[in-house]
Amino acid sequence: MAVALRNWIVLITLAAIPVSSLAAKSHSADRSHRRYPYHGIDVSHHQGHIAWAKLPRQGVDFAYIKATEGGDHVDRRFSTNWHAARAAGIRRGAYHFFTLCRSGRAQAAHFVRHVPVDVNALPPAVDLEFPGNCDRRPSRAKFHKELGDFLRIVEARYGKPAVLYVTRVFDSRYRVSATLDRPLWLRSLHAEPSFGARPWAIWQVSNVRTLDGVNGHVDWNVAAR
Repeated sequence: MAVALRNWIVLITLAAIPVSSLAAKSHSADRSHRRYPYHGIDVSHHQGHIAWAKLPRQGVDFAYIKATEGGDHVDRRFSTNWHAARAAGIRRGAYHFFTLCRSGRAQAAHFVRHVPVDVNALPPAVDLEFPGNCDRRPSRAKFHKELGDFLRIVEARYGKPAVLYVTRVFDSRYRVSATLDRPLWLRSLHAEPSFGARPWAIWQVSNVRTLDGVNGHVDWNVAAR
């Protein structure tokens, strides 16, 4: 279990959110709700229309919403989801899918152009994974240079350290968790993450959660105290 989360939790003020009772049970996250008190989803246009008002009573405390990808793609549901999540009383954050084919500066400029500044929002997140990415595989040094450029611009804009979503394979290739001192969001379906050089801040538990008000499956995440 993550043990070094106090500063991150204070930063995003999840502690101010009452823990909702779960109406739907799913996987290990629900069996240990008291151990992992904050539950949330991450969504994009793939979920289509979301009935956000139905989600808090099903245990959704926070949501990360896809905003941008690369240097020119904007998720077509971002603006709608961004405003609807707030209206439903769900803490929201925006995430960017980082492509290996564009410069970090171009991607950062794209992200800040489309994501509003909101001091009450969760820190921006960066999605770092190979599936859905381009075929290019830059050197470790080149990758960290580009990601560093992205982080400097985005963090200066929003005033918060970014959260790094990373898979085991990506972390093995580019040593993200060992190199960058940022909150980690680790993907490890069903079993608690056994990779990462530092304790996780968010754990993606499942990619097949079902919720009333969301079409199909949705990613489910937990955060600890």
